[in-house]
Amino acid sequence: MSAIKAWVVAGTHSGCGKTSVSLGLMAALARRGLAVQPYKCGPDFIDPGHHALACARGGRPVPSHNLDGWMLDAPTNADIFNRYAANCDVAVVEGVMGLFDGFSPTGDAGSTSQLAKTLGLPVILVVDARSMARSAAALVAGYAGFDPGLHIAGVILNRVGSDSHAELLREAMALVPGVPVFGCLRRDESLAAPSRHLGLVTAGEDGPDSDRYRRLADWVEAGIDLDGLLAALPDVEAVPPFEPVPEIASVSIGLARDAAFSFYYEENLRLLRAAGARLVEFSPIDDPHLPGDLAGLYLGGGYPELYAFELGQNNRLRREIREFCESGRPVYAECGGFMYLMNDIVTGRGRYAMSGVFPLRAEMGGKFRALGYREVTLRRESPLGPAGAAVRGHEFHYSFIQGEPGPGGPPTAYAVSGRKGVIDAPEGFLAGNTLGSYIHLHFGSNPAAARAFVAACRAAADLPPIL
Repeated sequence: MSAIKAWVVAGTHSGCGKTSVSLGLMAALARRGLAVQPYKCGPDFIDPGHHALACARGGRPVPSHNLDGWMLDAPTNADIFNRYAANCDVAVVEGVMGLFDGFSPTGDAGSTSQLAKTLGLPVILVVDARSMARSAAALVAGYAGFDPGLHIAGVILNRVGSDSHAELLREAMALVPGVPVFGCLRRDESLAAPSRHLGLVTAGEDGPDSDRYRRLADWVEAGIDLDGLLAALPDVEAVPPFEPVPEIASVSIGLARDAAFSFYYEENLRLLRAAGARLVEFSPIDDPHLPGDLAGLYLGGGYPELYAFELGQNNRLRREIREFCESGRPVYAECGGFMYLMNDIVTGRGRYAMSGVFPLRAEMGGKFRALGYREVTLRRESPLGPAGAAVRGHEFHYSFIQGEPGPGGPPTAYAVSGRKGVIDAPEGFLAGNTLGSYIHLHFGSNPAAARAFVAACRAAADLPPIL
């Protein structure tokens, strides 16, 4: 057990600047020599990559972990938080959307507020204060009083125009007793991160010489009293969870990881390793061959459409992956990885051949085709377990399958539901022992799925099951 400082950075709404503020806080605290552990609330793969670089220790990224009140139950969220917070000085959780936004407009499931209450953490509210003075106080007063079970410890006023504007805001905030102003951050459009259709550009695209995190740290140090913020927040006890003895790594699973494929929940990878997997990374863009002695493949999401030419040019590896799938060894592919296993991808630049495992074509659209939480129930046995198993996740993509798969298309294994109930669309495509889907599953919602996949890989490699 250790006492640390920990809080949730929440926003009044998406676009208020909470990601920049979170990264600036993480980078500034890490620069002071503190061990900072980052987390992300909600289904997001891009922000955690930036967290990892902002919190780097000794030049090594610090993995950020996703927490989610809808995909994961309260004990699982607490275990993930405590497992990594117990070894740090400061834990910073970046929220999702607006503070109270989540799975439903009438409940707090999946919201930042729910997670803060589950973990017992104070909230620092980021307010976009452009063109506001007294109205900012009214806004904060509404947020502070909306849920009596939530502790809003203070606010950070963002996009402040001048010293006189900051003074007006501080005077106005005196009307909201009990909610101190931790800082006023000047408007600086040069700090905005470039973005594309799924959000910010990935951390790897910043390049090794990027000074963005240093500039964000400078910005935060100039506008926020960090010593005062740390002193004002209560200590939090971080108790590491009980960890059963992990299985000895006994089966090798290939993990696609490069600029095209980088969307993985860290907890998914931990659960696979705990079940006895040795994850061997390879690049579908650059590697001419698969690593040797693999018993299975895990192809995560990412941006294959941006690297469709390079992926298509790597003919030898595409052929090896198709042959691997045809061999009957287990393969799990989600979203971008699923697209890579189709016949081809159509973008604004042309049509590019992919691996041809599924007789489908992915076409990029100009707006998102699916967005939201998903619950998957297996309708038949698959590499993730028997019929009846349920796993939660989310879906967010701009591409679509050109022409709905007809009766003669590949069989499907998923029954899917979302916020409005059953989603009547084919999902969870099967080609032998290969499972492909647009849905990103979080194995923390049902760890048996990770164990089932590793067990399927062991069986394919003729290894005895772990008893």
